[in-house]
Amino acid sequence: MGKLMVSALHAVLVVVLAGTVFVQASMVWALANDPEDGSLPLTPLRVITILGMVSAQVALVCVWQLVTMVRRGTVFSHAAFRYVDIVIGAIVAAALVWFAVTALNAPGQRDDPGVTAIMGGIGVAILGVALFVLVLRMLLAQAVARDVEASQMQAELDEVI
Repeated sequence: MGKLMVSALHAVLVVVLAGTVFVQASMVWALANDPEDGSLPLTPLRVITILGMVSAQVALVCVWQLVTMVRRGTVFSHAAFRYVDIVIGAIVAAALVWFAVTALNAPGQRDDPGVTAIMGGIGVAILGVALFVLVLRMLLAQAVARDVEASQMQAELDEVI
């Protein structure tokens, strides 16, 4: 991965992280200053939004670490698994947060239950992303095993020569 690609990805991660912090700050401000009007359960939705942003921030920090490991050439190590596992956990947490939003929104959608079904489908899609990352983790495990095996073979070859 080239330096330009790493720098571009880091820039994107910084912008997204700043955006999530802005949304969190807005929700905290709204919790303190904006009263509920009774049409929606705003306080729980705001708290859920804050928690959703935390899960996104955790995933962003882990992706930053993984990109740094790629740049250094150390991504094919056991240390990478910790970050990938945390990303999977953050995605699952985001799905659970989305299901909570869906549940809070469902009573207001009695006239149009399709909205709730679509929101539930989006939650399932988020869980699908977690499964996709899990498959990528398995590929990383295979790559790490091959790297360890290659290192052992190289060490044996060095002993013979």
